[in-house]
Amino acid sequence: MNLRTIGCVELNSVALGMHTADEMVKAAEVELVVARPTCPGRYLVIVAGDTGAVKSSVETGCAIGGDMVVDWFVIPSVHVGVIPALNGATPGVRIDALGVIETCTTASCIIAADAAAKSGQVDLLEIRFAAGLAGRAFVVMTGDVGSVTSSVNAGVAGVGDSGPVHSHVVIPSPSDGLKAKIL
Repeated sequence: MNLRTIGCVELNSVALGMHTADEMVKAAEVELVVARPTCPGRYLVIVAGDTGAVKSSVETGCAIGGDMVVDWFVIPSVHVGVIPALNGATPGVRIDALGVIETCTTASCIIAADAAAKSGQVDLLEIRFAAGLAGRAFVVMTGDVGSVTSSVNAGVAGVGDSGPVHSHVVIPSPSDGLKAKIL
């Protein structure tokens, strides 16, 4: 995917989430990237398109979702590594140091991943969200220790008010056993 704007609405209702996804697509010319339930009983909607359309779509989603909206964002010019990491389709890369940021919402994790990837020379390996994670999400990245450290710090800071960040870590030299489980 070319550099595009993405927007997200995360809700505390599957039924209202499906309705919100439908209305977001009808509100503006956007592509539906993700529309699916996550746990615990949440629903995640991610759209992509030009900035104005995505903003309009997310505004509609937040209005329809009302009190059930857990988190939301609009990210103009999302980093090219975010969408593949969301889909678990990151091409094979050499794992050096590992960085992990764990957040309390999927939306804040995507914000952290984008900020981390934009700030340093890291590869996003995966953005895992809310499947058996009690609503939490995490992003895993790799690169040299300095780049991973600075990217993790930027990702944590990038979450801002969307948070909170539950935890984060840099593993300078992961074991071969851990690397095998990540790949």
